[in-house]
Amino acid sequence: MRERTVGRSGLVVGCVGLGTLTWGRDTSHEEAHGQLEAFVEAGGNLIDTSPAFGRGASEATIGELLDVTVDREDVILCTRGGFTEGPAGMRFGAGRGPILDSLRASLERMNTTYVDVLLVAAPDPLAPDEETASTLGWLVDRGLVRYVGIQGYAAWRGAVLCERLRAMGLPLLTVAEQEYSLLHRGVEEEIVPMADHLGLGIFASSPLGRGVLTGKYRHSIPPTSRAASEHLAAFVRPYLEEGSRRVVEAVARAADGLGRTPADVALSWTVDRAGISAAVVGARTTSQLQSVLSKVAPLPDLVVDALDDVSSPHS
Repeated sequence: MRERTVGRSGLVVGCVGLGTLTWGRDTSHEEAHGQLEAFVEAGGNLIDTSPAFGRGASEATIGELLDVTVDREDVILCTRGGFTEGPAGMRFGAGRGPILDSLRASLERMNTTYVDVLLVAAPDPLAPDEETASTLGWLVDRGLVRYVGIQGYAAWRGAVLCERLRAMGLPLLTVAEQEYSLLHRGVEEEIVPMADHLGLGIFASSPLGRGVLTGKYRHSIPPTSRAASEHLAAFVRPYLEEGSRRVVEAVARAADGLGRTPADVALSWTVDRAGISAAVVGARTTSQLQSVLSKVAPLPDLVVDALDDVSSPHS
């Protein structure tokens, strides 16, 4: 697997990260073990998780596997901060209390003393950016977090947080994580230029269009797929509309012509977009993951141009 530095930092990750959205819920401990083992054997190191994935089940599964399946030092753990349990369930905040409480619980679940990357999962309409910034700096200074980043921020709000950190003499943001695929290219308008200007890398989530770009939904909804899952159907449904069909068919045609799979073509397209440090993929089975990881390679320029054209938001 190709390695890349994340933005202008010293953090090095494999170009494909392992998503754990369903771990501990739809993905069993045994299947997670197989996926993690296959991922590391393929040269991967970035594991992407969140306290919100299964309300901590994903992080807990990772904690059970670390130093059993792989050594802690061989992986880059990326999780979100600011999620806490309240009387009404899980809630989010980017103030000092929610971030500190969230990270403390994440470290305990994952059985580790630090996380490599902590993402602020969203801007907080109540907590000032100065409070968020000082909290992130405190965590880095104490070695609980090595790098900090953002997710779900508008470009202007991310730039503001960067400037707050800079003005306060604190460690700067390293990465922005955003959904990015042939079915979701809005990130190119403002997030990619912002990241380039400020020296941030980008972790592209859902590069397979929430599974739709694999072609599995071209004719029906498989009963074991996410679109058939009670708690993930709404996540997939937006990409099952007619507007996505043209892109999915173009990917399938490109795959046929190249002797590759649609998943491989869609992932390879995202991996090689400007500014991308890693594309984060989740898989239902170990064999699916191995299939994707074994074939990620640059696409011919003519194929890239054709896919760019058919998937353009302005086409």
